[in-house]
Amino acid sequence: MVGLIGVVLVFVTVFGGYLLAGGKMAIILKSLPFEMIMIGGAAVGAFTISNDGAAIKHTLNDIGKVFKGPKWKAQDYSDVLCLMFELIRVARSSPVALEAHIEAPETSDIFGKYPKIQGDKESVALICDTLRSASMNYDDPHQVEEVLEKRIEATLHHNLHSTHALQTVADGLPALGIVAAVLGVIKTMGSIDQPPEVLGKLIGGALVGTFLGVFLAYGLVAPFSTKVKAVIEEDANFHQLIREVLVANLYAHAPNICIEVGRQNMPGSVRPTFSDMEEALKAVKQSAA
Repeated sequence: MVGLIGVVLVFVTVFGGYLLAGGKMAIILKSLPFEMIMIGGAAVGAFTISNDGAAIKHTLNDIGKVFKGPKWKAQDYSDVLCLMFELIRVARSSPVALEAHIEAPETSDIFGKYPKIQGDKESVALICDTLRSASMNYDDPHQVEEVLEKRIEATLHHNLHSTHALQTVADGLPALGIVAAVLGVIKTMGSIDQPPEVLGKLIGGALVGTFLGVFLAYGLVAPFSTKVKAVIEEDANFHQLIREVLVANLYAHAPNICIEVGRQNMPGSVRPTFSDMEEALKAVKQSAA
């Protein structure tokens, strides 16, 4: 919703100010389709050349993040703590029983309580792979923490590719606008024998290309890139939370302490209070009893 409001503000303030200053939309609207074909088409073509199919699909999907915001909400952070609390309790009481949950999380009744988390492959793999390694005596907290950190960094680096792709398009749009403007000037020079009122319209149409390239770059595409990056980095906190709890578990802290370590490392905007988290964990204990 906030992203949509921002887009509306960009258009209203730019074109509204232009109209209030006495500008006329007719020349812009007349030139816009042709300039858009040249600038937009060239930008899409360059974007396609510089990315493979998977990256193109990834970027197009990520544009929705501008309007949807982060994937993980406050309730999801509380849910993953409850999920890991239950898994840690099972691991401490019956390692054999834990195996069924981490080897087939898609059929696990514990994971099944949290379908949104269960449907996220990377989060599930992060939890299951680490718990599986611990059951195989690969439980050095320092080594596991380093491995998890590198894995999370690699995932974040991959997810940020769409922001780099969008920023590259934003960087190229002003130059493409100049290309379109130059073509407009060439067209104008071919009509140099026309009266001033005709030349004025042709020159104005040529300048629309420069305007459009800069407007698209700094009014839309660059802000989209910045917003997508912010959302991806915010969602990465979810995996960092999982890492904190898993490492705390390897230090053999009590399950409640492991969860408290995770809670303390959550972003403030989604962090539940201590009492709220205690109530949630009590509900988990009662449902497991």
